Amino acid sequence: MSSTPVAAQEDLTPMDSVEISLLTCQPHDEVYSLYGHTAIRYHDLRPGGFDLAFNYGVFDFKKPHFVARFVFGLTDYELGAYPYKYFLEEYRRFGSMVTEQVLNLTAEEKLILHEALAMNLRPENKIYRYNFFYSNCTTKARDIIENCINGKIEYAGREDYTPSYREMVHGMTRNNPWARFGNDLLLGIKADFKTDLRQQEFLPGNLLYDFDHAQIYSEGTYRPLIKERRIAVPAGVQIVQEGFPLTPLSCAAVLLAIGLVIFFFEWRKKRVFIVWDVLLMLAVGTFGIVLTLMLFSQHPTVSLNLQIILLNPLPLLFLWPVIRRRQTRYWAISAILAVLFLIGSFFQSYAEGIHVLALCLLMQCYANLKIKAQK
Repeated sequence: MSSTPVAAQEDLTPMDSVEISLLTCQPHDEVYSLYGHTAIRYHDLRPGGFDLAFNYGVFDFKKPHFVARFVFGLTDYELGAYPYKYFLEEYRRFGSMVTEQVLNLTAEEKLILHEALAMNLRPENKIYRYNFFYSNCTTKARDIIENCINGKIEYAGREDYTPSYREMVHGMTRNNPWARFGNDLLLGIKADFKTDLRQQEFLPGNLLYDFDHAQIYSEGTYRPLIKERRIAVPAGVQIVQEGFPLTPLSCAAVLLAIGLVIFFFEWRKKRVFIVWDVLLMLAVGTFGIVLTLMLFSQHPTVSLNLQIILLNPLPLLFLWPVIRRRQTRYWAISAILAVLFLIGSFFQSYAEGIHVLALCLLMQCYANLKIKAQK
């Protein structure tokens, strides 16, 4: 949508008739909405006045290589503006509650924000490089509101609340274990560092809380940032789609049971099962390709990932010699890497179940190094 509806208004429009609000949307079952959403409402209360939702979360799944670009931090999102009623209808359909916080702005501040939104809607400005933690629909809304204030917003803070990015992601994906597994696989050690209040505001729920408790300091006086809070869409019934029946931890338990049974028979028969070796090497190598590619991602929290000690493409280089039962140093190297990987878990949280893969690999390293040596 173009900026015409907003930009067409005269600069002298009585801004006292305008309400500008922060909209915070409850998460729903779609993967892209597990963390909630934020938008801005611009409402001219006069008869026939515009009532628009400004949404910094517009994207197109159909664009070429969307998923790959998202993973590598090369995704472009854009600002869209459309009738507020359509925005509400979408979340009403999903059963997601929408909370509206009316901003306590002066007429001058409303005008500044009005002009900033119109400027952002221009074709040359509406597209921005998206980053999940640092530049998303929530941080963009926060920043443009902060920039229109004649004074300074002072946030109250959250006592004894200093979670890491990973802990906050876990909180939002507690009902979606495979989304949590995927995040933990890609996130590196920087995601385990403690965050400050501003960093925590990438989550819509945190920004809602902070705005509720914020004050605007201007010319020696304070006023609350939020004038009124109301529920725009009440919480409804959310339809949860059935996913894969096993959790990552359940899959890890199955893997461990298989690994122990195979190791027992290998020890009894004094013979290594090559098929199991190959399957483990393929699993480790496939994960390793993903983590190696992430070294080139623009996301700053994935660049240093200790899981790459274990999950790297090295097994794929030794796959053919192992299949041909040739002498190889792979198992000695792999044992060392697996031990280092387990030590690294004291410094970084790993994806659920990955420790089990390391243990299975260690058992096969022992089988290949000791059982073969006994022949």
